[in-house]
Amino acid sequence: MPGNGPVDLPGLLKSAQRRAGERTAVLCGAARLTYAGLDSLAARCAEALARHGAEPGDRVAALLPNCHLYMASYFGALVGRFVLVPINPRLHPEEIRAILEHSGARVLIGEPRGLARVLGERVGEADGEWAFGRLKPPGDGGVPRAKDRRPGSRPPEAPDPDAAQIYYTSGTTGKPKGVVLTRGNLAAHATMTVRELGLREADVWLHAAPMFHLADAWAVWAITAAAGTHVMLPRFEPEAALERIASARVTITNLVPAMLLGLLDTAERRGERLPSLRLLLSGGAPIAPRTVARIEHLLDCDYAQTYGLTETSPFLTFSLLDEGLLRLPREERDRLRARTGRPARGVDLRVVRPPGAARFEDVPADDETVGEVIVRGPTVTPGYWRDPEETRRAFLGGWFHTGDLGTLDRHGFLNLVDRAKDVIITGGENVYSTEVENALYEHPAVLEAAVFGVPDATWGESVRAAIVLRRPGAATIADLVAFCRQRIARFKCPRAVDLVEALPRTGSGKIDKKALREPFWRGRERRIH
Repeated sequence: MPGNGPVDLPGLLKSAQRRAGERTAVLCGAARLTYAGLDSLAARCAEALARHGAEPGDRVAALLPNCHLYMASYFGALVGRFVLVPINPRLHPEEIRAILEHSGARVLIGEPRGLARVLGERVGEADGEWAFGRLKPPGDGGVPRAKDRRPGSRPPEAPDPDAAQIYYTSGTTGKPKGVVLTRGNLAAHATMTVRELGLREADVWLHAAPMFHLADAWAVWAITAAAGTHVMLPRFEPEAALERIASARVTITNLVPAMLLGLLDTAERRGERLPSLRLLLSGGAPIAPRTVARIEHLLDCDYAQTYGLTETSPFLTFSLLDEGLLRLPREERDRLRARTGRPARGVDLRVVRPPGAARFEDVPADDETVGEVIVRGPTVTPGYWRDPEETRRAFLGGWFHTGDLGTLDRHGFLNLVDRAKDVIITGGENVYSTEVENALYEHPAVLEAAVFGVPDATWGESVRAAIVLRRPGAATIADLVAFCRQRIARFKCPRAVDLVEALPRTGSGKIDKKALREPFWRGRERRIH
């Protein structure tokens, strides 16, 4: 980033062109683009959207796998001053149509087959690769077209005039909401991540997590701001990811924990190291300190845990260690790296009590007192699309209330313990699912674990766990519960355990605890008394 100054979002591609020259900027299968080529493709996308009826300020939706066309769609929307609505292509057509209706999108970008599945009609192709579907205005008298507005007026329910994107949350705790992110949010986040992660021109980023989600989409801007290289992986599979990292000499990527564990198991089985990797990021679920040690041993690269939300663009914290903390014993270093981490530059973060209140006080940095994480800063959303009531509830006392619960330690590191809505209250005692999951992850047979509460006639709620073993028969339910009881209080240990082949996930790859509470899973319950 020239001069280490703030990112200029509109000038991002031109700046990257000057610095990268003819070097490959995007590698997607057989397709190779320079930044000049990406700029040209983005301009073609913006022109096609305009031809299909989109005007500045209109929402345009994207339904694509990870690919160079998705990159161009992000930049094309920016060039045309459209508001991009990225959509999970694995959603049911009815779910996709509900997002299109709620967002008021004018045009849908995608592959011909994907658009036909959603729109139920044949769609024309543009440039031989994209397909564009023109959408009807919302049937509820939604936002009027720009040409029909009075000069100087703003339409009802219009997004922030600086709006760049609307992301629909995965809905693990309720109905999905449309999170508005502005150009200012994106530029601030790109500036912060370039500095925090030391991104540079030599970096090669693997788009492994889905680009419709901010687990990966933030890197569209940050890696371009660093004039680095983007490498596409259409669908994550451990073998394919390992080979792509090795062949493209990937230096940095972000993987949700399930992806990370799959990559580690594959590397260990094949006896391969990945010498090009300098940093692996992960977030969205707890990770055991022994997994951090395993990353260092198998891959010989640094690791950082992250924490963030769609509403915060996304990152709020990194578990990166400064020089003082790097001098700690290895076991302590691994423990800190497995934590949520310290607040990123420019992020104002507090942990307060009581949760969800407009007036609150900070918890002591004792690593024990639990409070709600609240934040403010230039990466925080201005609000939810067409949902003023939800926006009002989220912003209390001038702060965005995340709904996440955590503690702070003497190093200023945040440690998440649960979602406020997911705390299990059993017999009047609070049980935080992360604490129980961390205990389970210490068992060598456990690949993945999810802990949640279920109704109980005696205790109000009881603790339940769904567990994926590294191999069938590697441990019994009794073994796992006894292991927990050696580490945490008996009332915190699972009273019901499911050994399952896989855990349900949201579109972004996070474990879906809402789905785990459904009757299908309750019917598979096995109890320990």
